[in-house]
Amino acid sequence: MPRKSRLSPRKQAVQARSRATVDAILEAAAQVLARRGYAAGTTNRIAARAGVSIGTLYEYFPNKDSILVALVERHLSRSTDRVLEIAVRLAPDADLRRYLRRFVNAMLDLHSDQPGLHRVLFEEAPHPPESHACALRFEETLAHAMESVLRESPEVAIADTDTAAHFIVQTAEALTHRFVLHGLHQLPRKRFSDELTALLARYLGL
Repeated sequence: MPRKSRLSPRKQAVQARSRATVDAILEAAAQVLARRGYAAGTTNRIAARAGVSIGTLYEYFPNKDSILVALVERHLSRSTDRVLEIAVRLAPDADLRRYLRRFVNAMLDLHSDQPGLHRVLFEEAPHPPESHACALRFEETLAHAMESVLRESPEVAIADTDTAAHFIVQTAEALTHRFVLHGLHQLPRKRFSDELTALLARYLGL
């Protein structure tokens, strides 16, 4: 029998009360980590913020990093749903440049939502394999949706739409992350959106 990862939840939240406890712990962790950072965001502070005992917290999470993994999973799951909503809604649109702009703005919105927490999860905290796997699933899901759009668009002359979709998703992810958390040549948001949209459009030959 395979050994359970030290970052896996100790106890699965099945009943409504247990799920509420886990949600409270994760919400508290998001607030504490966003405010205090990774080092000072201790499990004692998270438990106090959630209104549970430290013993209760450890019933569900063996350590702080297991909470971080759960937060990454929750954050990227919500992010995927939001970006896919854009993809599904605009896929039939013949104006591919408009689609790219909406995609860029969706990525900007995602990174702008709780930027302090985003910084902790993806810059300050360690990146165990579980977190890395979540990030890869996020990129793969978005790239798959993007590839479908590119493949069906009469405007795209690129034959390898799968590679193009991965380049677009990873470029947008990297640049929007940098822009939101650290700025980029003091560009305002609209100018950044215009420049990134133009970059992706030129890559596609639009």
